[in-house]
Amino acid sequence: MIGLEDVRAAAQRIAGKVVRTPTLRNGTLSQLAGADIWLKLDVLQATGAFKERGAANRLAMLSAGERAAGVVAMSAGNHAQAVARHAQLLGIEATIVMPRFTPATKVTRTAQWGAHVVLHGKTLAEAAEHAWALAAERSLTFIHPYDDEGVMAGQGTHALEMLEDAPDLDTLIIPIGGGGLIAGCAVAAKAINPAIRIYGVEAEGYDAMVQALQGRAVEVGGSTIAEGIAVRDVGQLPLDVVRTHVDDILVVTEVAIENAISLLAENAKIVTEGAGATGVAGLLSFPDLFKGRKVGIPLCGANIDSRILAHVLQRVMLRDGRLMRLVLDIPDRPGVLAEISARIGDSGGNIIEVSHHRLFTSPSVKSARLEIMFEARDPEHGAAVAAELEKHYTVTRL
Repeated sequence: MIGLEDVRAAAQRIAGKVVRTPTLRNGTLSQLAGADIWLKLDVLQATGAFKERGAANRLAMLSAGERAAGVVAMSAGNHAQAVARHAQLLGIEATIVMPRFTPATKVTRTAQWGAHVVLHGKTLAEAAEHAWALAAERSLTFIHPYDDEGVMAGQGTHALEMLEDAPDLDTLIIPIGGGGLIAGCAVAAKAINPAIRIYGVEAEGYDAMVQALQGRAVEVGGSTIAEGIAVRDVGQLPLDVVRTHVDDILVVTEVAIENAISLLAENAKIVTEGAGATGVAGLLSFPDLFKGRKVGIPLCGANIDSRILAHVLQRVMLRDGRLMRLVLDIPDRPGVLAEISARIGDSGGNIIEVSHHRLFTSPSVKSARLEIMFEARDPEHGAAVAAELEKHYTVTRL
């Protein structure tokens, strides 16, 4: 098992090659959680994610012969970009195998760092099988995203820096995919402060670490916005560390992750991907665990497609009532649309979308059905606008 000395050695190797990102207190989250919340902003790395730490350390440890032969890695995106970037900096040829579902943003950026990208398989496990086959066929060094001591030690520099900037932290909440980040951070943090509490967070449907710790055959699957941690095969090396150093693992829903992405974007002005926001999702989903504590949370990835981010923000606004969708049964007469628009506008609502149906969905030939979406200041304002419309029309809230 790696130790604090390995993490400190990694910190020396990667100094100047990755950004030493800040750890900042966040007032909004602190108020919501009733705790003192500090965020480690690894979204500021050149590739937008913490994975640079492990990749930079592991590649720096290669022999001259291994550098000349080249490397191969498998990844859903962030490890891919990290290996591609640091291989390019060192003049090493890199091949990256990515699952076919990988967001276009991550595929494009990986290629832009000079790597040869191979899209293979529907899952990370299938991509990994192909990457191992390429490694054997071409005598390439396989740079594993998490089940590697050098990678784990590099990821542990995240906690090392966090505790240097905020030494009074008594709790860490860390996302778990394959386990490299939480393993490296747990080793460093527990060595510095044995009393510190460490919580892992997994996405619902991909709680592979929980299942592995329970000795169960791991079964995962389904779509998730946190594709960066959608892992079936957790690392054996991280598993050993988690078993001895991590206090508990929390499992959060897709809705919780979407809410965390939205909260960070709107209130902290920080863009995160699903996996990168999972630690905050754990904080919001289990607030009683963290009340009154001083909590450090990695924001470990920012590589989210713009379209997905826009959809997440709109879905959250719909759920909390700032965007409202209504169906109105209205009389089919001149001026009624202007009348409805005026009622919404006079109430302070902002109409986003209107769909007017006469022939197929209206209950009577003398009536029409109007589907309307409007934006409100907050949930209470949205409810007030809807209540005003209900005084005059038959309204169904969608």
